[in-house]
Formats: sequence, C-alpha cells, structure tokens
Amino acid sequence: MTFQDGGNFESGRIKRRSGGGKAVAGGGLGLIVLFLISQWAGVDLTQLAPLLDGGSSTSTQEEVAVTGCDTASDANENDLCRYDWTVQSLDAFWSQELERQTGTTFTEPGAATFSGTVSTGCGSASSASGPFYCPADQTIYIDTGFYKTLRTDFNTTGGPLAQMYITAHEYGHHIENITGVLGSANRRDSGADSDSVKVELMADCLAGMWAGNAATTPNPATGQPDLKPITKAQLKDALDAAAAVGDDRIQEAAYGEVDEHSFTHGSSEQRQEWFLTGYNGGDFNACNTFTTGN
Repeated sequence: MTFQDGGNFESGRIKRRSGGGKAVAGGGLGLIVLFLISQWAGVDLTQLAPLLDGGSSTSTQEEVAVTGCDTASDANENDLCRYDWTVQSLDAFWSQELERQTGTTFTEPGAATFSGTVSTGCGSASSASGPFYCPADQTIYIDTGFYKTLRTDFNTTGGPLAQMYITAHEYGHHIENITGVLGSANRRDSGADSDSVKVELMADCLAGMWAGNAATTPNPATGQPDLKPITKAQLKDALDAAAAVGDDRIQEAAYGEVDEHSFTHGSSEQRQEWFLTGYNGGDFNACNTFTTGN
C-alpha cells in the first residue's frame, strides 16, 4: 500500500510523548478482565485498568510534533510517517463524511506515539498494551513497535495496509465516541453478543469505510485519492491482521479451545467480514452493529 505522490500532507499531526506516570488504579473486576485478556493476547494489558474506571494520570510529560514526514516517500518507507499520514487521510475522510451521514459535527482526535509508558486522560499505559483510543482525552495512542509485534507474535505480514487498518480501527473508536455510540455501550460486558464485541466490530467496519474510500475517491485538496489502488495482496494483509486479533484465534492459540462467553472483540471471521462491509461501500448506518446486528 502506498500513498499517492503529490499528497498535501505534512509532518506534525502526530505528537511524540515521552515520560510516563503513575495512574489512579481502576476497579478490581476490570483489572481481572484485563489480566485474562492479557493471557489470551500474550501482552500485558493490565496497565489499561484506568480506562475501565475513568482513572487519570498524576504526572506530566513532554510532547513534541513528529517531523520528517513531508512526502509520500516518507510515509511509504517509514512506519511512523505512515501513521502520521494515515491519520491525516482519516481526518480528510471523516471531516467530509461524518456530518453528511450522521448529522454529527466532526472533531479531530489527538494522535500520539510513545515508547515504554505514557500518561493519558484514561491513566497510564505501556507499550505492551498495544494500540488504543482514550475517550477521556479523545486521543489515539500507538507505539509503532507494535507493527513488529503484529508480525512476530500474531504471525501476520504486518504490511502497510495492515498497519493502516490498526490506525483506522482506533480512529473508528473516536467516531463511535463523538457520535455517542461508545458512551451508550456497556463495555464492561463480554460474550459473542455483548456491546464490547459490537463496539470493536463497528470500528473494524469504519476502518474499512476509510480504506475503500481513500483508494477510490479523490481528496478535494489534491484531486486524486490519497492511496494508490489496493491490490489483492495488500487487502489480504489487512484481513490477516483483523483475523489475527479475533477472540477465537487468540483463545485457540493460548488454550486450545474457544469460549464465546468471554469474547470482547469478535471472532476472526466477524472482524474480517465487518472490515469488508465498510470496504465494499458500506456507510455509517451499515457499519452500526447496534442497529444491524453482528
């Protein structure tokens, strides 16, 4: 997957954060849930406990804009620049489509990169937590080292479109947040039909909406799509990434069996299907798992 030459994006959309902090601890039940998910995923998610209970960080940290991402070549060759340009392409897409499709006024999310630990409006998190969106400060957090983890621990190629899918999925949670979907969902629940699963599958579909559009619809600022046409191999990369983080795949790898009652993100098949629903022309209503079913 490559960005088109002549794109109008520049460095600075992504902020690099340094310095962590001690978070206000979340509730015991939430911590247990995160611990169990950590066992399935093979990564430490327990530092995200404050996300479940509205905790906040007690420390400050430095934040500087990412530089050196001013050309399509930069975005095509560098993971951090790809993250930067992907967010800007998502900005362009949702600033045009959100109010038209839902009547909701669009606001951009924050977007940060970090290494080690980071303090957020939702508490403190570590790189081991993986990419996440914090509703409290409306910011996406990604340590781009996760892309290597995607290749080594989840047995995927971790190619460009797979990386973009991860970013677009987290951005999808921001869209859910500002449209009220996230706030009305019961995200403490689990199970194949739970709100937690519906939230994640909807974010997959919203990610697919952007991918299909960015490769086919001209950006008004440039007169051409942000992305070059997506090949079958590149689409497979994204679908492989979606499948790799399905609950059934993770549980099967960890325990040799699947328990649908403990699902929080949806099966591999569901995650692929919902990404494709958005990719193949689905709109916001078609992606709304709370009204269309999952």
